[in-house]
Amino acid sequence: MALFNFRREAAAPATNAPAEMEAFLKGFSIEVMPRTAEKVENFRDILPAGTRVYIAHIDGTPIEDMVATAKRLNAEGFPVMPHFPARIIKDKATLTDWVARYKGEADVKQGLILAGGVAQPAGDFHTSMQLLESGAFDGFERLHVAGHPEGNKDIDPDGSDRMVMEAARWKSAFAERTDAKMAMATQFCFEADPVIAWVDRLKAEGIALPVHIGVAGPAKLQTLIKFAIACGVGPSLRVLQKRAMDVTKLLLPYEPTEFVGALAAHKAKNPDFGIESVHFFPLGGIKTNATWTTENAGASGRPANA
Repeated sequence: MALFNFRREAAAPATNAPAEMEAFLKGFSIEVMPRTAEKVENFRDILPAGTRVYIAHIDGTPIEDMVATAKRLNAEGFPVMPHFPARIIKDKATLTDWVARYKGEADVKQGLILAGGVAQPAGDFHTSMQLLESGAFDGFERLHVAGHPEGNKDIDPDGSDRMVMEAARWKSAFAERTDAKMAMATQFCFEADPVIAWVDRLKAEGIALPVHIGVAGPAKLQTLIKFAIACGVGPSLRVLQKRAMDVTKLLLPYEPTEFVGALAAHKAKNPDFGIESVHFFPLGGIKTNATWTTENAGASGRPANA
């Protein structure tokens, strides 16, 4: 791509992009951890009213800290969706205790059910399907599961996505027999075309779960590459590597504007496209991410206290 592009004969009218972006980002969600939440004085100063906030449960984080963060966010008016990673939950009694604490102390009614990234399970559970089948989440209003647009080598070591897709079909079938609303929240990606192809493939294979596409928030390029490698983000890592080779961009923070804009434009042209919402991973900090949404999402990004 040329550094200076003086000819824009085929460009869409500039007035279209903000409307597309605002519509696409309406109802976005974002992720925090207890230690990052502590750095935010009031979430209403940075997030739109009613924003769903996921609370990531990293192995070793005390459940007390998770529940306290959920309680605080709920009190500030944000629906909370804590992570339930199967491989760090020792047994059914521990799972039941977590759910009871979240419900009783923080009025939690939503959960992200996932296997978790640890190599060795701590106890009885090692898949999200086992958690869903446990009955522990009966009465929850919403359950999200993990999605992997670029596959997951922890699940499919051979580099295929055979087991990932089999699990997606199972989760889609489970959605038919639960009263909870379900959706698939994905790992973050950086390239629109492969995401569009993957979402279309889900539909073609009869997987009916709405997709909440993972988006990496603004961050230093080195930070994103580190997280992308650690999280197994594969093909779209080339987007970051290509950017790192461009001396004009190397020192500039990455922003997801181009990626989100491309998906927003596709959704505007194809209203039935399976992406239902955007989920942000604030890898460069939650305040930095919130500033980007405020500046790029129009009314959809306006903080509650603005």
